Order: sequence, then C-alpha cells, then structure tokens
Amino acid sequence: MPSASHETETRTMKVGAAIAEILKREGVEYIFGYPVNMITEFAADADIRSIIARSERVAGHMADAMSRVSSGENIGVYFMQHGPGIENGMGAVAQAFGESVPILVIPMGYARNEAWVEPNFNSSVSLRSFSKSVEPVVSGKHLPDVMRRAFSRLRSGRGGPVVVEVPIDMWDEEVPEPLRYTPVRKVRSGPDPDAIVEAADMLLAAERPVIYAGQGIHYAKAWPQLCCLAETLGAPVTTSLEGKSAFDETHPLSLGSGGLALPRTVRHFLDNADVIFGVGCSFTKTLFGVPMPRGKRFIHATLDPAHFDNEVPVTIGILGDAALTLDALIAEIDRRLDGKARDWSAVVEEIDMVRAEWMAAWAPKLTSDETPITPYRVIGDLMKTVDVANTVITHDAGSPRDQLSPFWRAVTPLGYLGWGKTTQLGYGLGLAMGAKVAHPDKLCINLWGDAAIGFTGMDFETCVRERIPILSILFNNFSMAMETHIMKRSHEKFGTIDISGDYAAMARAFGGYGERVTDPAEIVPALRRAIAQTEAGVPVLLEFITCKELATSKETQRYAQAERPAN
Repeated sequence: MPSASHETETRTMKVGAAIAEILKREGVEYIFGYPVNMITEFAADADIRSIIARSERVAGHMADAMSRVSSGENIGVYFMQHGPGIENGMGAVAQAFGESVPILVIPMGYARNEAWVEPNFNSSVSLRSFSKSVEPVVSGKHLPDVMRRAFSRLRSGRGGPVVVEVPIDMWDEEVPEPLRYTPVRKVRSGPDPDAIVEAADMLLAAERPVIYAGQGIHYAKAWPQLCCLAETLGAPVTTSLEGKSAFDETHPLSLGSGGLALPRTVRHFLDNADVIFGVGCSFTKTLFGVPMPRGKRFIHATLDPAHFDNEVPVTIGILGDAALTLDALIAEIDRRLDGKARDWSAVVEEIDMVRAEWMAAWAPKLTSDETPITPYRVIGDLMKTVDVANTVITHDAGSPRDQLSPFWRAVTPLGYLGWGKTTQLGYGLGLAMGAKVAHPDKLCINLWGDAAIGFTGMDFETCVRERIPILSILFNNFSMAMETHIMKRSHEKFGTIDISGDYAAMARAFGGYGERVTDPAEIVPALRRAIAQTEAGVPVLLEFITCKELATSKETQRYAQAERPAN
C-alpha cells in the first residue's frame, strides 16, 4: 500500500501560464509587443489581449502610456523576441528609464545554455544600465519570487523599467501549484516631521514663493493637495514638462509649464522668487527643462535621495511620497494660519499682466492667415475646437514640443503627457495609442513633425489594425527646420535637411482617414471632420502643410549665471 505522501501527485503549471496568471492578478488587461514571444499565447489563455505593433519600440511606448495615464496603477507590459527583438526594442526601455516610467519588460532570452555565448544578446546584462532592475527566470520553482520582486520595484519608489527575461527553454518548465502569489501593494514613505516644520517656516516667511511641480504629483495623485497648498499660500505654480497637467493651467495661480520653450510667466516668477519649492520633481539637468535661477533658496521634496543637491543646491530636503509630503505641509501651515488662506489677489493680478503681455506678442502667430500655415495657428485653432477636459494630448521631440507646450492649457490631470529627459523622435505616436487603449472614451492626440513620422509612422497601420482611433496631427514643412542653422553648409551642398512625403495618402493607404490641409480657413473644419472620424472608430492623420517656423517662446532669465537647465 503506497504511503500517504504519494497518494496525491503534486500539481504543476507551466512557467508561461504562471506568468500570465500573475499578470492577471496584478490587474493587467493588455500587453504590447512584437512576436515571437510565447507570452502572447499564455496571455490569450488568461484573456489578456496582446496588441501587436509594427515595431518593438512603439509597442514599448504604448506600454509606457498605459502606466503614465493610470499613475502607475495599471502597469504597462512590453514583450518581444529574444535577440533582434529586444535589440530593436532597447530604445523604448531607455526612454522609460529617462522619464522614470514603470513598465514591465518581458524579453525572451536565448536558451540558458546559449545565453552567455557571444554574440547572443543577453538582456539581463545589456539592459541593466538603463533599467530599475533586471532578473532572468532560471527556475520554475522560483518564478513567483522573481515576479514579486519585479512588481514590488514597479509599484514603489521612483518609477523605471523592470526587466524579467524569460529564456526560450523556460516557458514549459513547471511551477508548483497552488501558485503562491499575492498582488504587490504600493509602499509609500512619509516625510521627516522636522523637515516639514522647517519648510513651513521658510514658505510662510517668503515674500515671493513659487511652487515647481513634477511628475511625482501624477504618480502620487496629489493633484488636490497641490492646489490646496497653492491656494493656502497664495503661491503661483509652474510644472516641468513631465508634470504638466498636475495643476489646472486655467487656475488663476497657474504660470503654465516650462521646457526648452516656456511662457513668460514662468521665467518672470522664477527669476523674482525668493523661495522655490520643488515637489515631485528631480531638478535634474536637461536641455529641455526650465533653467533654475541661481541665488535662490530651494526646498526640494522628492522620492529619490539621489536627486538632492544634484544640480540645484538644496536648503531643505524632504524625502517621501508627494501626497504624504503635501498633506503634512498643508496641515502644518493650516495650523499656523488658523485655517485661513492668504490673499492672493495681487499675485493673480501680476500673473494676468505678464501673461497678457506675452500672449499679445504671440497673438499674430496664433491667429495668422499666412500660407504655408504656421504651426501656431493650428495649435490656436486646436485649443478652441477640442474638449480639452476630455482630451489626452502629447507632443513629439523637436519643434512640435516647443510649439505646443507653452500654449496648451491643460485642465485635467494627465490630460497632457509631457516628456523631455531624453528626446527620441517618434515617441509621441505610441503614447497617444497607449492612452487611447487605456481611455477609449477620450480624444487622444499626438502632435508631430515630418522628421518624427519617418521613425515610427508605419505604426499608424497598427492604429487601424488594432482599432485604436487616435487623432494624429502632423506638421509637414518638408524640412528638418530646427537644424537649418546647424547644418547650413551641408544643406547648401547636399540638401541634408530636406525630407518629403504625402503622409495623408499613407494614412488612407493603411485604411485610416487621411487629409492634407493647406488653407488656414480649413483648419477648424478639418479638425471637426477628424474628431467625428475618431468617434466613429477610425484613426485619423491630419497633415498640415506648414512654414519652416523657427520662432519659439524662449524667455531669457535675468540671472546670467543661471545657464545650466534643470527639470
């Protein structure tokens, strides 16, 4: 008679099935990538939809957007083939790393006996320098631990890509059942109470405080607290590009957001501030951020201690979650003020005056009837035509970023997906696509130029095939206009900045709606037709033939020594 220990066989499931089940328990509904990676089949068995792009990089950008628009609650999952698949897809991982976006990257790997044989691409080695963590799956028994560590890193602390490499010979290995995996909870850290008291002292004593908010506000969902603090102190608010839409930009205390181009209000108030309170930001040096003036006192609240005193000397550092930090600071300031907000009428009057002067200078561009069309006229008409509160918009690298970001007034949290720590051309398309998957009821727009479409334009076909009806707005000036002065001699000799294409025709060839617009009077009618098409489920590409517009709102700071940009 067999012993009791042998009466029941140990039940097992395959590694692939276990990964899919863990993704499902973590709330994953979509995964984004390009074949061949066996996760597609196991995910299908778990009713998780695979969205297949035309290029690995764009799939990664779609996963990126899924994490962004959910404040990291719905983690974007990015998969691809071993070897050339992840080689092609490294750009998306690097972009997520630069922008601190939590995405789960699941590349297939070479078989375990081949992983260390050159020239095979080993993701666990090669992606380590631009990932938050990297770990290969080498045992079915230990898979739950690997996945738990991955999601723990994804859900807590500063964001970034986390890589779990699955060797091609691991998918059918066995994992013991029952699957011992419980979804990971987010862990938040609170600020030092003494630092909060010091920060309250400094802010209440300041004559001209300014709040500079970054994307940490988005991930902490600290939008109400940011507004409360601003109104209590009567302090104006500006944001980094990544933080744009963290504060309603139609609010009387809003200065708008800053990048390489910025509203005059941002430069004016930062230069005249005596205390700058950076919250949920890094102040990390970037060419595409707001240069911080020297000689100011800075309070810096961030999740990552590595950001302290990196580019900006910190008077008071506060380490912790942005929402918990703001909660504590508001409570301390309310106690000091007996719950009474300061009068901010004079601040609002100054903001309105500076903004009115700036907008008067730019009104001719925003309303211009010139042909070829100036991109600013398209942006001006776009803002008047769409329901901004029900729109998610993003820019691309280069001129579209610098033309859109100063003038678009975001009103809804995460209604604008800003970026700029690294500036890969073509990033915006995948962001708009991922946002539309996450928010099918919103109008999702990407604004790009004819250089960017050359990098990722083929994935407009993905919009059609995968039924992702975005509105893609293209500025076509048949040139890399930003490089006009940099590449003058090579262009005169060899035409190095000339590019061309009929992109509306390309969109129609893919099965979408494509329209080319050359007359300024047709901008609004074309936008209305486009929006109607997206509402009918059809992806749209509007191609505007534009001039080689080089003017940008680059306001110069007063401080000659403040030449190193920070964001």
